[in-house]
Amino acid sequence: MAPTLSLDAYTRLESPIHRWQPRLKLVGLVALIFAFAGVRQWVLVLPMVVITLLLYGLSRLPLRFLLQRLHYPGMFILAVVLVLPFASGDTVLWQWGWLSLYWEGVLTMGLVVCRFLAILTTGFILLGTTPFLSLIQALRSLGLPALLADMTLLAYRYLYDIADTLTTMQQAMRLRGLGRSQRKSSWLRLDMRLMRQLASLTGSLLIRSYERSERVYKAMRLRGYGVSTRRPAAGMPSVDGYSYWATALSLMLAATFMVVELRGMGR
Repeated sequence: MAPTLSLDAYTRLESPIHRWQPRLKLVGLVALIFAFAGVRQWVLVLPMVVITLLLYGLSRLPLRFLLQRLHYPGMFILAVVLVLPFASGDTVLWQWGWLSLYWEGVLTMGLVVCRFLAILTTGFILLGTTPFLSLIQALRSLGLPALLADMTLLAYRYLYDIADTLTTMQQAMRLRGLGRSQRKSSWLRLDMRLMRQLASLTGSLLIRSYERSERVYKAMRLRGYGVSTRRPAAGMPSVDGYSYWATALSLMLAATFMVVELRGMGR
């Protein structure tokens, strides 16, 4: 199993966020995520960042948990927003030939980056403090269809198997000489032999994953999957006072963000 992909590595810690019941935590944190996504005014950016940092501190998740998961999304968002200071706005801060740096573009880039980091960090707090199975059960209790819940669980379960298969195939291809010819040349040069090897690796991985999914589905069908049976309805867990007040506070904060944003848009 690839440890960096595991979301359940820190779900057994003791923290105020871990004690929050999964179903209410899902409601409260998703409400905050939607509120953060609607932030357009700079006056709300500082409270958004403070709330995010406070939640992450309360979760007691290690910093490397967040940094490992922000690596690739961060590279993507940087590649998208780095052009904004040079393409959006009217107030020129700096100019060199045809290249101009605009004040409005700088503000937009900062707003997008802060909002992006706040949303992702809040989402990782939810995923990092809640066992994945409990999260799926919480989604089911909130109305997620059973088929989607099963697909999500199976995708999460077999994501690690696919990663292990990919690692094994990469090691086998390296032992057969993959990449040896590229060590003598620049890393930017991709010859046709390497492209064919990578295409073969991708195709083999897709075929193996498809065949594995077929075998798993047939095994599940043989064990009765899909046969409608009347099961006793599971009782809803009682709501403790701490989870109730934590959810109420989150909803109040989310509503405050939305009200301030709407008032700002109406001016």
